[in-house]
Amino acid sequence: MKRGRPRAFNPNIPAHVDQRKLPDGAYFDHRWSGSWYVLEKNPDGRRARINIASAKATVAELHKIMEERRQDDPRGTIDWLCGEFEKSDKFKQLAASTQEDYRYCRLALNRVQTRDGKGFARLQVSGLSRPLIQRLVDKIATDRPSTANHVLRYLRRLFRWGQNRGHCAGNPADGIESAKERKQRRIPPVEVMMTVIAYAARCGALPARSKGAQPPYLWALAEIAFLCRLRGIEVVTLTDANAVEQGLMTNRRKGSRDNIVAWTPRLRAAWDYLVDRRGKVWAAKNAPVPMRAEDRPLVVSEDGEALRRAALGTAWQRLIVAAIADGVITADQRFGLHGFKRRGITDTKGTRHDKQEASGHKNESMLDVYDFSVPVVRPAGE
Repeated sequence: MKRGRPRAFNPNIPAHVDQRKLPDGAYFDHRWSGSWYVLEKNPDGRRARINIASAKATVAELHKIMEERRQDDPRGTIDWLCGEFEKSDKFKQLAASTQEDYRYCRLALNRVQTRDGKGFARLQVSGLSRPLIQRLVDKIATDRPSTANHVLRYLRRLFRWGQNRGHCAGNPADGIESAKERKQRRIPPVEVMMTVIAYAARCGALPARSKGAQPPYLWALAEIAFLCRLRGIEVVTLTDANAVEQGLMTNRRKGSRDNIVAWTPRLRAAWDYLVDRRGKVWAAKNAPVPMRAEDRPLVVSEDGEALRRAALGTAWQRLIVAAIADGVITADQRFGLHGFKRRGITDTKGTRHDKQEASGHKNESMLDVYDFSVPVVRPAGE
């Protein structure tokens, strides 16, 4: 950051201090026994004086104090800007799924470590540059290219919002190259899928916080994702209002059409298990039961609140890592929650039209992403 005009020589500053090397923002008061101080804004916007050291402090000590103050003060950091954005009306007007995605990106920024060991989100916005943002995207893209692109889109919008409101001098995320996403499209074999669901059920039945225990909701959530051909976030956002007489009313995203998946004993068992577990969690927490069906989430965490997307992703990855460590599946058989939707669409009986109607896709070309089945046809000439 560029410095302002040079300090004028102050004869009252102790002789052991080299005035040319003083840190920005540190001032000396020669009255009484002398002290170093800073000026900071109060919540009401007024500037207040805060003493930081005595007259005996050295230049090195002053630099250390100022650096510690910058680290302790969240104002001006990326995370602070994220918080201000989330409190704004602009953020509150976004779709619930978009808000959830942006909160996940904020969490991802906090998880990335800088060279000095602190979270990337703790960096000052004023010190950001395009090369720094590009290195961030490249670092995340090493293992998670899709997450890297989500974070990049979030940063572009975040800095644009901050720039328009005077929080940023510019938008360092503009012009950054996005990551090339791998088109793995993993689909688990049926036996692997069922093995993982059974493993999740066994581990979920163990006492909480005991060795090998996993979240008890995972197996039922996976069952519903497969049977109803849903994304993980679509299962998490189900409520009692989605249970209708004919079956389970879906809540698909990305423009897909909703449909009703008819009740089967297997689907009903998974649904009833989650409803029963939710009741036990709420009873243990003495939580009030919402009157409206749409206010009662199907999947809740241990604190009784609706399960968040980030928490689901973390829980699933822990389950898969444990399954590999226990020899339940191999590392090559690893798959994500989205694999249940692909498996469900692939295993749907009927023609391409039947699969499209079951998946809710408006465009038949989307089946090329989800349908891995191989049609059986008659030889030519018959």
